Amino acid sequence: MTEIYIKRIYEPYEPKDGYRILVDRLWPRGISKNEAKLAMWAKEVAPSDKLRKWFGHRSELFDAFRSKYLEELQNDSIKSQQVERICSIASEDIVTLVYAAKDPIHNNAYILKEELLRKLNTY
Repeated sequence: MTEIYIKRIYEPYEPKDGYRILVDRLWPRGISKNEAKLAMWAKEVAPSDKLRKWFGHRSELFDAFRSKYLEELQNDSIKSQQVERICSIASEDIVTLVYAAKDPIHNNAYILKEELLRKLNTY
């Protein structure tokens, strides 16, 4: 069974996190690379700068953000390649998508997990 978790980068690392992937375009403030304990930084899979700035982590825009980000994940060739790569990893190992946003639900990692699980269920 595929296990994909979501975790804020400011939460402590745990061995059960498995393969940790930072899914933000910008490096999180105050975190060293050693502290992050990442296996991968997949900044290419993050929302475009234009979309990220438009959303601005405003929860009232989340539904529209979700639709636009899913469209990017499915139609942008670089993002699609990253999704495929993460799916491949997730089929072999536990994956934890790591993000920096304060809101645990209204963020790109939550949407990316949804897309990854959708793709993995179609294989």
